[in-house]
Amino acid sequence: MKYLSSMSESATNGHTTSNPVIIQGGMGAGVSNWRLAQAVSRTGQLGLVSGTALDPILARRLQDGDPGGHMRRGLDAFPFPAMAERIWQKYYIAGGKEERTPYLTLPLLQKDNTRELNELCIVANFVEVYLARQGHSNPVGINYLEKIQTAHLSCIYGAMLAGVEYVVMGAGIPLKIPGVLDRYANHEAAEYAIHIHGSQEGDDVTMHLDPREYMECDLGPLTRPKFLPIVSSNTLATTMLKKANGRVDGLVIETRTAGGHNAPPRGKPVFSEIGEPVYGERDTIDIAKLCELGVPFWLAGGYGSPQMLRQALAQGAAGVQVGTAFEFANESGLRPEYKQRLMTKAIAGEASVFTDPRASPTGFPFKVAQLDGTCSEAEVVADRPRICDLGFLREPYRTEDGGIGYRCASEPVTLFVAKGGKVEDTVGRKCVCNGLLANIGYKQVRNGKREEYGLITAGDDLVAVPRFLQPGRSEYSAADVISHLLTGCDEPQVKEACDDVCFA
Repeated sequence: MKYLSSMSESATNGHTTSNPVIIQGGMGAGVSNWRLAQAVSRTGQLGLVSGTALDPILARRLQDGDPGGHMRRGLDAFPFPAMAERIWQKYYIAGGKEERTPYLTLPLLQKDNTRELNELCIVANFVEVYLARQGHSNPVGINYLEKIQTAHLSCIYGAMLAGVEYVVMGAGIPLKIPGVLDRYANHEAAEYAIHIHGSQEGDDVTMHLDPREYMECDLGPLTRPKFLPIVSSNTLATTMLKKANGRVDGLVIETRTAGGHNAPPRGKPVFSEIGEPVYGERDTIDIAKLCELGVPFWLAGGYGSPQMLRQALAQGAAGVQVGTAFEFANESGLRPEYKQRLMTKAIAGEASVFTDPRASPTGFPFKVAQLDGTCSEAEVVADRPRICDLGFLREPYRTEDGGIGYRCASEPVTLFVAKGGKVEDTVGRKCVCNGLLANIGYKQVRNGKREEYGLITAGDDLVAVPRFLQPGRSEYSAADVISHLLTGCDEPQVKEACDDVCFA
């Protein structure tokens, strides 16, 4: 079985336009790590690193002694060596910290971040993308959550310094990101307005970052990455193309079966017997209308099979984005123990995912893989003190004196209410941030004994991951996923579907 070219090719109008057939999803914090993205891009498809929480991830890798020396390799390649050395001196522990010693607590993201935090974000994003790009010459992308707005400016600049070629962004409406990419291509100052609950006309809601305040030497222009927003409706797709402040190069269309945060159903909330949100006709995507928009699009959520890939191509898509299948590949950052236990459940037909309408402090439904000993269990959550010390999903709000405060529905209830939050918004909330870092082996230790537990997210396709196993094997690689997905894609009718896709 040979791979398709790294990019689907359309011979329409006598020329060839290249786009990936398969985009690997940007799952969680550190699950789509540099190893996974590198493995996918090596096959000629598009690997994405997750841009979520790369600052604490880099800091914790260094505090663990930088096994394999990979972070040191990335730091050595960073174009501003004094900045890289400050990060190394601050966080690196030779031989790694003691197991029961807690990781250092980092400054929390806010509208006006400290220089120290901006430097860590710039360097961390550079290192992850740089490592993913080694050993091949194919494109690598990065995935961000628009909802984590206070990280955008420093993180995107770091990724662009490393030569990232795609920026994919969901969990919001990122209308102003194209303009940031345009500015950074020439190292020009960029700004981004953030949503502040209760803000009033005249309030300062805009972040600023001037790369030249951080540069230690002059650099040539940077590659302007292609921008692919993730949307869940035809309306949002049209809005992005009409109102974005710069070029939108394509769309990822995500359905409610995808892992992580899902868009809430439209209209009055309705729940199933087990408490999951119920989606209706208004949440259906009209794929035929997407074809009229004139840009390539990829379908995501439940498309992790050869049959669904062929269907997507036949409907006019450039390809598919697949997450859950890659989450359980050898190269992903998910803890091996969690991979093995969930794979065993999937093989036995016992794996399940619950779309939890309350888990995330954002208020968006969040898919949680059910596994004993993790935060999918009410008993585990109840035993955990409500602590918010990573703060990626905090909500900025206007204080009484016109300043900016930050609150999280998963922090201590009295603290949240004291900040103007509603007590009912705290019910059932879980600490997604600490859970996601625990998923990848960087669990915080508190008081020398209490550990954070994982909170594993996966798409509904979790039940089908055994399809990627070769006979007699209990694990698989990213290349196995690609090979399986492309089964039958050399068939004449499928190739014809590829060739019929019209791109802008």
